[in-house]
Amino acid sequence: MKRQTERYKITTPSESINLELIRDFVGKLARRAGFAEDNVNKIQLATDEACTNVVKHAYKNLPVGPIQVEITLNNEKFVVTVSDKGVGFDIANLTRPDMVEYLNQFKKGGLGIHLIQTLMDQVTFRVNPFHKNSVKMIKYIHRTESADKLRQQEIIMKRSRNRR
Repeated sequence: MKRQTERYKITTPSESINLELIRDFVGKLARRAGFAEDNVNKIQLATDEACTNVVKHAYKNLPVGPIQVEITLNNEKFVVTVSDKGVGFDIANLTRPDMVEYLNQFKKGGLGIHLIQTLMDQVTFRVNPFHKNSVKMIKYIHRTESADKLRQQEIIMKRSRNRR
C-alpha cells in the first residue's frame, strides 16, 4: 500500500539539553517508517551531529536561537532537514579527513560533516547566514549499502557507542 507523504516538525532552542528530545523525535519517526534498529541509530546519530553543530557553531557568541528539525517520509525515503538562523559556514572550505591519520593521532572532534555524509544516503547544504541555513539528509528505505560504506558506518557507530 502506498503511503502518502507525511511531514513532522519540531523547533527547540539551540541548547544541548534539547538534543535528547530531538533524537527521540527522529528515532520514533524512523521506526514508524520501517527502518531496522541499526538504521534508526544511524539516522539519529547523523541528526544529532547536525544539531550539535548548530549548538556549538551556528549561534557562537550570539544569543540562543532556534533549531528546526523537519521530517518528511513516504514509501521511498526518510528526509531530515535541520535548519538554523545562525552564522552559517562555507561548505567549500571543508576537506575530507584522512581517517588513518586522524585515528593515529587520536584526534577528537571535527568529523561531524564527514560522519553525516557517511551515515546518510544523500546530504545537501544550503547556507544563508542569519536567515536560514540547512542540512538536508536523506535515507532511502529500501537501498542496499555497498560493503565499503557499511564498513565505514560500522566504525563510526562503534566509536559512537564507545564515546557514550
